[in-house]
Amino acid sequence: MLRHDDASAAGGAAPAGATPTEPSGVKSAWRTVELLEAFAAGDVWLSLSDLHASTGFPRSSLHGLLRTLLDAGWLEQDGGTARYRLGIRALKCGTAYLDRDAVVPFATEVLEQVRERTGYTAHFARRNGDEVVYLETREAQRSTHLVSRVGRSLPVHATALGKALLAELTHDEVEALLPATLPALTPRTLTSREALHSACARSRELGYASENEEGTPGIRCVAAVIPYRIPGTDAISCSMPVDRTDDAETRRVGELLAEATAQLAGRLRREGIR
Repeated sequence: MLRHDDASAAGGAAPAGATPTEPSGVKSAWRTVELLEAFAAGDVWLSLSDLHASTGFPRSSLHGLLRTLLDAGWLEQDGGTARYRLGIRALKCGTAYLDRDAVVPFATEVLEQVRERTGYTAHFARRNGDEVVYLETREAQRSTHLVSRVGRSLPVHATALGKALLAELTHDEVEALLPATLPALTPRTLTSREALHSACARSRELGYASENEEGTPGIRCVAAVIPYRIPGTDAISCSMPVDRTDDAETRRVGELLAEATAQLAGRLRREGIR
């Protein structure tokens, strides 16, 4: 979480002697951003006390920020419990990102084709730092697991999508990107850097990445990068129930995804999309 010296005036620029870990710019703007991210990452309803504990912001500052965001429609309030959650305006801005991204319509078309050819849920995601963010999903008809939703993010080391995208980077770039400790989402998540680098090497060799219950219990995934940028930023994956998937099926779907993403990249380049 961001921390700022309250000696700097609210709304003023960061002092010239600020440490390198302090972001430059307007402190109140940074606090607003962090507050919105706290809502996105936390429980549905959060109180002022919850937000004070998670951000460390003074209660007086939090009260003013909450009131401003509430009046602007970015938050909603439960009058009975004095708790807040993200408002509909946040959704409007999120969908605007997708509406204006030139890749999304093409990727969505491929997701539907992949779902038809495999029978599995298909996802389109983008790397954002050390996370992958799901931008579009097409659920399989027989899907029994809530695997992802648009806007959800997961750490790169715990997903096939993330491994495929990490494989686009050098060893040193991966090291610089990852946090000091790799958290375990399930008992099978790779938390060893050596194991993760080996998985990336395997992905480069095969042309697709895979994981088995590393991100979500009961789910096995394969993913391939859409190679229209260098390094790749986007990838497509399939989520498969572990009780209906073996190694041969994983290989079949991985090869299908590698083919589909290569064709999609060619189409994007022809359309002038970078």
